[in-house]
Amino acid sequence: MTGNLSSEEILLVYDKQCPACDNYCQRVSIKRSLGSLQIIDARQPSDVLVEITAQGLDIDQGMVLKVNGQLHYGTDAMHVLSLMSSRRGLFNRLNYWGFRSATVSRLFYPLLKMCRNLLLKILGRIKINNLGASGNERF
Repeated sequence: MTGNLSSEEILLVYDKQCPACDNYCQRVSIKRSLGSLQIIDARQPSDVLVEITAQGLDIDQGMVLKVNGQLHYGTDAMHVLSLMSSRRGLFNRLNYWGFRSATVSRLFYPLLKMCRNLLLKILGRIKINNLGASGNERF
């Protein structure tokens, strides 16, 4: 389990076994003035995953961004992360322009999630199943 975090640490919790998610999370950066972005593999035990589970958030269906003690899930996580983006480099500029609108984020995130789930099914990955639902092991 991880220890206490300073208010300047921003946590991004995602499934590291998803190649698309891992690529995104490794490349995204936030403005330095906002603090440091810590990426956390949801397949490893952590205090934040316990918190995510206690809130009833299914990590298999969306990443989680924790900022100032608040959890942002799925579409909201992508939107908030884009607004915090450093805009350095092509990837971060595209992320900002693509998800800065909450409406556009709500339209595109389900498509991205569907593609992610299909990819993980093809790769034969097992779900994290942090909510412990029976019969919910495979994509």
